[in-house]
Amino acid sequence: MFVLFGGVTWRSALLVLMDHALIVLGVVAAVIVRQTDPAMFGWPLILRAVLIACVLQLVLHYCDLYDLRSLRDRRDLIVGVLQALGAASAILALLYYWIPVLSIGRGVFFIAAVFILVLITSWRLGFEWLSVRVGPAERLLIVGTSSAAVDLARELYSRRHELGVELVGFIDADESRVGAPVLNPGVVGSIKDIPRIVGDRRVDRVVVSLADARGKFSMETLLQMKLQDGVRFDHLASVYEEFTGKIAVENLRPSYLIFSEGFRKTRTLAAAKRSLDIVVACLGLLLTWPLMLVVGALVRMTSPGPALYHQKRVGQRGHVFTVHKFRSMRQDAEAKTGAVWAKAGADPRVTPIGQWLRRLRLDELPQFWNVLVGDMSFVGPRPERPEFVADLSQQIPFYGERHTVRPGITGWAQVRHRYGASVEDSMQKLQFDLFYIKRMSVAFDLFILLETIKTVLVRRGS
Repeated sequence: MFVLFGGVTWRSALLVLMDHALIVLGVVAAVIVRQTDPAMFGWPLILRAVLIACVLQLVLHYCDLYDLRSLRDRRDLIVGVLQALGAASAILALLYYWIPVLSIGRGVFFIAAVFILVLITSWRLGFEWLSVRVGPAERLLIVGTSSAAVDLARELYSRRHELGVELVGFIDADESRVGAPVLNPGVVGSIKDIPRIVGDRRVDRVVVSLADARGKFSMETLLQMKLQDGVRFDHLASVYEEFTGKIAVENLRPSYLIFSEGFRKTRTLAAAKRSLDIVVACLGLLLTWPLMLVVGALVRMTSPGPALYHQKRVGQRGHVFTVHKFRSMRQDAEAKTGAVWAKAGADPRVTPIGQWLRRLRLDELPQFWNVLVGDMSFVGPRPERPEFVADLSQQIPFYGERHTVRPGITGWAQVRHRYGASVEDSMQKLQFDLFYIKRMSVAFDLFILLETIKTVLVRRGS
């Protein structure tokens, strides 16, 4: 099963590639209908069509039309494609205004839009029909009923058509729990029933929670199942990571982090990531300094106190640095309480202009400077305050591992987890942070940057 970045599967990759090919085909067909100039054909036309496809697919992504869980209503699909075509036409109009040579000619885009609408909706409906009717590519049996096992089962069930998997059920060491409901389905047997269930229900992979099953397996029986019947066995932690995009810290052993693939920080990766940070920080400061002047003035005009807020945060290897943000709270917000968790939703300490700054992430703009001087990276775990780090390190296992890399303005946890400020939310974010640290790459950073833009536009995440 191919899963990239905890979310992209071979089915969603196929959807993206086919969309791209059909959009290019729609544009070429529109040019053939509209144009007779031979100069419009060949590679110049293909490159223009690819540009249109990239812009349109970016909009489709931001409209959640590549989230296969949301594509269940034909009306929503058609409306979503129409909205994406409208937004893409506006973006392309601006692009053609500034760079006229990229234009494909008058009237072509409207004809292309009709072709694209027909091709994309027909393909999507056919893809959905096949996804529902073609049998699952893999049938899974989960050994254990821990919270991590249930979370994995919930993820598999919600994405069953996208992933092409079917959950056969759960195995519990306690025979009295056979038949007990867990999700859909429930407990289908005990440890001794595994060989029978694998044979009767055509199980392809057995996912084992070692914390639930340690010392209760007959290794000879399992070895026979693997060698003679070709049954695949996997550790729950590995499968959980593969499908959810996070590493479950519950019952996690240091040996898993030591012996699993990933967590490689080569000099090449460090240099490439730092180069990307410098380029993005310089561009960010260059392009946003007029906006920062306006934001700073608004902060000063709407509440007493300085425009910037300076706060100590814990960075790489435990180094404490000063992070810079536009002030979104009252100047005396923590004068009586000291350091406290930020509150989700309506926080009485936040100023009216501060609420808008947080929604649009404009309060984060001064952190471009932190990235430029090397205290932060653009992508990484969000830095936490020293007062909280000491407590969280005692309450959450492996919490200190997030400080092995530079903290970031945005990160995998920020685009995948809802806003929250508590020990439980810190636990959830740590699981995403560990996944990022394990899979860290420049390509992953670019993917997170695109997801961050989407998060800001739809106002979700943290």
